Parts: sequence; structure tokens; C-alpha cells
Amino acid sequence: MNRLARETSPYLRQHADNPVDWYPWGEEAFARAREDDKPLLLSVGYSACHWCHVMAHESFEDPDVAREMNRAFVNVKVDREERPDVDGVYMQAVQAMTGRGGWPMTVFLTPDGRPFFAGTYFPPDDRHGMPGFPRVLAAIDDAWRNRRDDLVEQAGKVHEMLAGDPFGGRGGAHDGELSPAVLDAAYDAVRAQYDPRFGGFGPAPKFPQTMTIDLLIRAYVRNPADETLEMVTTTLDAMAAGGMYDQLGGGFHRYSVDAYWLVPHFEKMLYDQALLTRVYLHAYLVTGEERYRRVVEDTIGYVLRDLRHPDGGFFSAEDADSEGEEGKFYVWSHDDVRRLAGDDASEVIRHYGVTEGGNFEGANILHAVDRRATPSPGVERGRAALLAARNERVRPGLDDKVLLGWNALFLRSLTEAAAALQRADWLEAARTNAQFLMRELRTDEGRFLRSWQASAEPHPGAGASGRGRHLAYADDYGAFLEALLTLAELDEIGWIQDATEVADEMLRLFHDRDGGGFFTTGHDAEPLIVRPKDLFDNATPSPNSLAAHGLVRLAALSGRTGYDEPAFEVLRLVAPLAGQHPTAFAYAIEAIERAISAPIEVAVIGEPDDLSTEALWARVTGRFLPGSSVVRARPQRGAADLTPLLTDRELVDGRATAYVCEYYSCRQPVTSPDALDGQLDDALEARRRHRGPNE
Repeated sequence: MNRLARETSPYLRQHADNPVDWYPWGEEAFARAREDDKPLLLSVGYSACHWCHVMAHESFEDPDVAREMNRAFVNVKVDREERPDVDGVYMQAVQAMTGRGGWPMTVFLTPDGRPFFAGTYFPPDDRHGMPGFPRVLAAIDDAWRNRRDDLVEQAGKVHEMLAGDPFGGRGGAHDGELSPAVLDAAYDAVRAQYDPRFGGFGPAPKFPQTMTIDLLIRAYVRNPADETLEMVTTTLDAMAAGGMYDQLGGGFHRYSVDAYWLVPHFEKMLYDQALLTRVYLHAYLVTGEERYRRVVEDTIGYVLRDLRHPDGGFFSAEDADSEGEEGKFYVWSHDDVRRLAGDDASEVIRHYGVTEGGNFEGANILHAVDRRATPSPGVERGRAALLAARNERVRPGLDDKVLLGWNALFLRSLTEAAAALQRADWLEAARTNAQFLMRELRTDEGRFLRSWQASAEPHPGAGASGRGRHLAYADDYGAFLEALLTLAELDEIGWIQDATEVADEMLRLFHDRDGGGFFTTGHDAEPLIVRPKDLFDNATPSPNSLAAHGLVRLAALSGRTGYDEPAFEVLRLVAPLAGQHPTAFAYAIEAIERAISAPIEVAVIGEPDDLSTEALWARVTGRFLPGSSVVRARPQRGAADLTPLLTDRELVDGRATAYVCEYYSCRQPVTSPDALDGQLDDALEARRRHRGPNE
């Protein structure tokens, strides 16, 4: 067993018995490289990465390859999910040197950490135009011994590029205009990329661009155009009907390798479940279509069933592979479906498009042939039978580390869904998760941590159980801020105190007071060759988008406008680019929309168990109110100290009462759910009429 056996990351521990003399990222590896005068070989991947497993089996488990790696290099293995800072810096180098990126990521570094050669997957021998990994090792070793000056010069150039302006030449400029023109330009750009035949945006491979779809849903609320709704529903229907969606167990795979959403990359990531739950929930609230509600229920059901630790944390991912084969857990033969579905077999085969020849390497990926069909009782019986049989198979590998940021993304979606669909059990699961994160991923000094793993060796001061590792990053803080604000709005306003503490710490640790924006790493973190600052929304919202959106929300809910300015710094910075490249700034655009839209504020006052209180609250949570601030509270003294939305809010005639304000003016309080509906309709209409900047 090598040094990785002591690590918290399941991915690193998968490599603990490699013949490679792996080091985890840290000073020990760099000191060894300096002492031995060797370059470092940095390998970055993650547990659910199929090609990471392939390269490990082909090369890292091969004694001959390992011998050369150990002779010529100091070898460092990194889990990109635990160390997004390391991954982000060196992925930028890979993309600059090769024009593409991905995982596994393979980078060769000088002993001071500067990259000079990089790639992704390398096969064990020359094939498909790629050099074999042993040949790469030999060439790098030869160059290090005989042409080192060239490598050091290359490392200097790459380092200079990495240390350049992360804002694309705009420096610290924060002069972009926050106006509806940004939203209009973004809409036009998304529409130009839309695939009207299969849904989604751009060609294959297709990723579930949830933040872009949510941008369109909000655009539809602003301006209910049929064209906008068609882009939303076609895309959501295609994803939920295709093989990217687990038709039996719920939840989504990572992405589709084809243009029509049939063949997925089979790993399941927690962050995808979080973001897809939220966008399908919003679509349900806007359209009322039950098929979107079913996706929400089944996706949350999958996470609570298969990705939940007994103490309340949510695990990171399930692998693409089972028994060493990609997708084996999920695919079916025609004969197996016919045998297991029994009398319902013909109906099940027709519904899920099962054929004797199959659609994936001779087997069948289940997909709904009719995208909008409601499954019949026979199909539901067949689905249950297939799921029961699948549960007897060897499951894909589970990455059971708990990541703060990914948990926070799902916590927010779970809280929204619990309130909208009136699921008290989900809300209790959300509270339990928030309490788990506050308890286990926080040091004795109050510093949040990135990851936690149940089987990790206890570490003094690292969370209540000592099983946390690595300081949390700006995206962890930003996502948790948003989740706590959602709990404050939809569960209990007292959560705003925790949210405020998180926001204050985020500003202290990550805010760049000179250049604006937020660094990825805190000022107390281990220094890398550059201090990264990430602006782009990719598979998850960027740290800067999360921070900006959370601070704008906190300012509105708390009444403390001082939180606005750091947020507006970010938004003014990205505004000129966001309208042109909306898929790269989709979550930042949501923050811009909130910043410039006429605010809608709703407070429901009443005893929490009173049926009339619940009736009013259901009218608020049962519709999509983008950019709003909503709270529910019992009539009590001191509540206004937490949020001005509760100032002078009393019961009317002793009955549960709702207060609706828009654009800084309030309407008469109402006690009737129908009257509240009318006021909310009027508030949305007023917002459509007023789309000026909110300076």
C-alpha cells in the first residue's frame, strides 16, 4: 500500500495498492522532487470517471510502467472534487497547451510546480494518433536530463499565462452596465444555439445545461412567449425521456454522448441531481405538467435512497462502471425484459424502446419512446419488476465522500421542492443535512471544510467527528450561503443568522478588495503557483456567480445593503460578456436579473400549524416567483430584527395574513388565498412593466 491509503478520498484510495509510489498533493512531494532533482507527474481524476479507471488499469497497475514512473518522476495523485483549486489551475494549463481538456488529466511539473507538458488520457501503447504512455514517460525523462533549459523555458511561459489577468484583459474594471439589455442579448444568444429537433443547445455531446434552461424559464415568466416555452419543454422532455435519465431508479447520468439524449456517460453526480431537480421543479411550477413533478420526485427519491449517509450528508457520485464495464448496471437484454415484466412485457418493451438488437453494444438502454406519455399501470408494474431485479446486481462504485458545496446545491433544491410540493419529510431531510454540514464540516475555530468521509481517520480539530479534510473554497461558501438563505425563506427565518455568518466569512476569506471578485482559495489556504479566480459557470455555478447571487439575496432579505456592493462588482465585471456568452455565465445572469428586477417581497404571518396559514403559504410556494424574497413567521416580537420583511407584520382580525410588496410599495394585507393569488399576479405584471436598473 502506498501513501494514498491514508487519504479521505475514495478515488485516491482506489490507487492505494498501485505499484506506483503515489504521493498526495502536498509539500512532501515537492520536497522529494527538489531533493531528487526530478519532475513531478501530476495525475488528476475523480471516482466516477470511466477513462480514469481505464488509464489506471492499463498503466498505473502495470508493474513495468510503474517502475518507470517511480524511477524518473515524483508521482502525485489528486481528486479533482476534493481539490478544485489544483484541478482548476492545471486544467487551464492543459487547455492552453493542448487546446482541450478533460479527465484523467496528466501534467508534468518542475519541482516548483510549474507545468511544462500536459495531456489527458494516454493509452498504454501508440494508438488512434495518441502516443503510448510509456513513450511519453521516456520522452519527458530524456528531455529533463538532456534538454532541461527548453522545458524550464516552456514552464515559464505557461506560468506567465496562468498568472495573467483572469478577466480576459479587463483587469479590475467593474463598469459594465446592469440592464435588461444583458438579459435580452443572452436570450437571443441561447435561442441561436437551440436544437429544435432534439432539444438542448449545440451539437453532441450534450450536457444538461440546467442554468441555461432556467434562464429561459425566467424569460418566459417575464414574457410568456410560446417560442420560449417550446425551447424549455422540448429540452426537458427529451432529457427525461432519454437514456440520460434513469428510467427505473430516477436521477440523471452526467451527459449524453449523442445529439438525441439516448446514450449517456453513465456516472451519476450529486450536483447534476441538485441542478436538474431545481429546473424541473421550476418547469412544473410554471406549466403544471405532472411529468415534470414526477422527475422531481424520482430524482429526490434516488438521492435520499442511494446517496444519503444515515447522519444526513449526501454522497458525491456513483460510478459509470460496474464489474469493470461501463453501463453494465443499467442496460438490459430483450429476453430479460420479457421474462421479468411477465404479462406486461409487450407494453414495457414498447414503452421503453427495447429491441432484440439493442441500442448500446448489443444491449438496451431504456428510454421513453413517447416523450410526454404518462406510464400506464402495466408499465409501472414492469418498471417495479425491473428495478427489483436490478437491485440484485452489483452496483456501480459509490464515492461516499460528502462535499460541502455539492451538498449545499442539493440542499437548496430539496428545500425548494419540499416547500413547493408540501413534503414535510423532504423539509426534515433538508434540516438534517444543514445541521450535518454545520456540525461535521466545520473546524473548532469555525472554518468550513471541503469534504468529509465516514471511514477517514479522525483528524484533530476537523469537524465534530474529525473526519473532515481540506479547507472549503469560495464555491462551498457561496453555495452554502444560498442554501441557508433558502432555508431562512422556506423553513424558518432564524437560518438567516447562520447565512450571515457564512457570508461574512466568505467576504473575509475570499473577496479581492483590490481587483474585485472572489478568489477560489482563502487567504489562509496553501499557496499554489497562482491564486485562481474562476468566473465561468460550467457544470456547476462559478464561485463568483454563487457569491454574487447569495449576497444580493442576503441584502434583500436582511435589509443590509452593504452586501450589495461586492456582488455588484462581480456582476458589472461579467455583464459585457454574459450577454454574448450566456451558457458560460448563466448563473451570473440569474444574479443580474435579480439585481435589476423590481423586487417582490411576500410575508405570511400566522401560526405554523394553522390551516389558514398553510393555505396562504401554499399559494406562495406553489408558483415560481423568480427574484423574490419570501418569509413565513408566527406573530412574534423581535422577528423584524432578522428581516425588514417582518416589520409591523401583524394578524388581521386574528387570522393568518399575507403581505405583498413590489418595487418598494406594499399592498393591503390579505387573509384570503384567492386574494393573495391576485396580488401575486399583479406583482409579476408590475415587474414586467418595470425592468429598469436597481442601483
